[in-house]
Amino acid sequence: MAQDPAKADALICEMPRIDNADIVAVCAAYGDDHHRLLDILRTLQNRYRWISPQMLSVVAAQTGQTRVAVEGVASFYSFLSLTPKGRITIRLCDDIIDRFAGLKAVAAAFEAALGIAMGETSDDGAFSLEYTPCIGLCDQAPAAMINDVVMTNLTADRAHEIVAALRSGQSPQDLISPRFSALTPYEQASRMVESNIRHAGSVLLGPVPDNAGLAAALDMTPEGIIEAVEASGLRGCGGAGFSAGKKWRLAGATPAGRRYIICDADEGEPGTFKDRVLLTERPHLLVEGMTIAAKAVGASEGIIYLRGEYAYLEGLLAAVLEERRIEGLLGRAVMGQEGFDFDIRIQMGAGAYVCGAESALISSCEGRPGEPMTRPPFPVEKGYFGCPTVVNNVETLCHAARILDRGAQWFFDMGQAGSHGTKLFSVSGDCLNPGVYELPYGMTVHALLEMAGGEDAAAVLVGGPSGTMIGRDSFERRLSFDDLATGGAVVIFGRERNILEIVDYYMSFFVDESCGYCTPCRVGNVFLQQAIAKFRKGLAGPEDIDYLKDLSATIMETSRCGLGMTSPRPILTTLENFPLVYSALVKPSEDRLRPTFDIQSAIDDARKLARRRSYIYDRDFGQ
Repeated sequence: MAQDPAKADALICEMPRIDNADIVAVCAAYGDDHHRLLDILRTLQNRYRWISPQMLSVVAAQTGQTRVAVEGVASFYSFLSLTPKGRITIRLCDDIIDRFAGLKAVAAAFEAALGIAMGETSDDGAFSLEYTPCIGLCDQAPAAMINDVVMTNLTADRAHEIVAALRSGQSPQDLISPRFSALTPYEQASRMVESNIRHAGSVLLGPVPDNAGLAAALDMTPEGIIEAVEASGLRGCGGAGFSAGKKWRLAGATPAGRRYIICDADEGEPGTFKDRVLLTERPHLLVEGMTIAAKAVGASEGIIYLRGEYAYLEGLLAAVLEERRIEGLLGRAVMGQEGFDFDIRIQMGAGAYVCGAESALISSCEGRPGEPMTRPPFPVEKGYFGCPTVVNNVETLCHAARILDRGAQWFFDMGQAGSHGTKLFSVSGDCLNPGVYELPYGMTVHALLEMAGGEDAAAVLVGGPSGTMIGRDSFERRLSFDDLATGGAVVIFGRERNILEIVDYYMSFFVDESCGYCTPCRVGNVFLQQAIAKFRKGLAGPEDIDYLKDLSATIMETSRCGLGMTSPRPILTTLENFPLVYSALVKPSEDRLRPTFDIQSAIDDARKLARRRSYIYDRDFGQ
């Protein structure tokens, strides 16, 4: 929503006075390093509630960048703002699951209580209210971020209570506990968000010994570690399914003076939240897996890229890293092994779905806009700072630690051919028991639905919007790499849901989240969404189905990153598995002319101006 210039000027007067010396000090805290530009801008955003023109100039001078380059970063990420925000920013999750769970009533309650509309900031600069895409809390929707504090299972009544408490002088943290600062980082995180572990398997969510995998790895050669991971059959758990051992081997074999391990904790796929649970319940196991990977490929530095929506977990992860440094499990001579030095820093994201692509994530870590790079070369050859870089997600690295503990054969024997071990499934939507399930690969969709209390499902989205939407006739299909592959998301939709409403939402998500680099992705997804709107209005003809297929193929073939390569899948998989939904809305006329003129849209403005309904062309009265 565009901000009124006069109101924006008034808000600037309400902002904290910008101190150039403070901006210089923030830059100095990050070594005036332009590669830490995202950290610098996040710090300034949190302190001053916006990135002002003055800040852009000072930061550019301190980091040796042009002002345009700094502004390019500031304008790329949705959690950074070039206009003033309130002291408290309330971001309501606008995922389709939140909508079905009552988001509209919650949003209306916040608007009424605050006296502002979505996208606005109060005149006194106290509050901003806006929507944000999926924040990884579909199992406890509707949800919101209040600054960096997370609130779940919201209702309209609760929204009024929250605003009243904030207006009375309570902080967002006070909403969680009056003694919030006295809680441990784990207690703070778990008070905000339930882990909702519905089924704990034998690998990740059951009992896990401390550092057993790392101890075993330190007695092995790098080649031996890689061979064990390869023999286990471990594949990347983020969706692509590339062999983890092969990725490590390629990075280790590439000649270089430095190598890096990056944990992708930026699970932004709508409906996915299993890494959130591992970050909360198994942070030591994650760091153990990263340390094992470092030993295998010869890396001395690692990064945990934590999505901005998970900022509430930053303190927990920082505490874990510090604890492990004190215990000799990170830093110089890990576990006393001379020559093996490895440490990790946390890189916070700032609201950009495209940073889930590994090359975009690396760009973000380097202080640039999170735009995907053309491949090849791949990150294992030329990644962070141009060095060989292993990028694995949270679940993959946790699995690696358990494999080194229990052995490759133990892991290989679980699951099925081509899909070994266990998988964490994030289950949400129209079911009785949303949450995380750790199950062996090969489970049928029907069996998972029975466990989750979703037997009455009419449709299931496997793998999030970039995955596959299936109907009841496909519920015996198996959750595996060779059948229904998924990074973890399983979203259940009941009989009352409108398939095209769901498709329309996911297409709007891809339109908003495209980085804009590729014309087919930037423009093509808009055209796809417009075509879906025609179907929903009953204006589509038979040729529009071919149009959807042809345009989708063009976008997937010509985009350079995973977003564009998968964004048409909500349309393509529903066309394949729910053809009657589309054909029922195709209405060719008797003279074979398609009605491209929408009389309802044409008279809508006149109807509003006249403040009366049309009794000739109003749907409620007939023609």
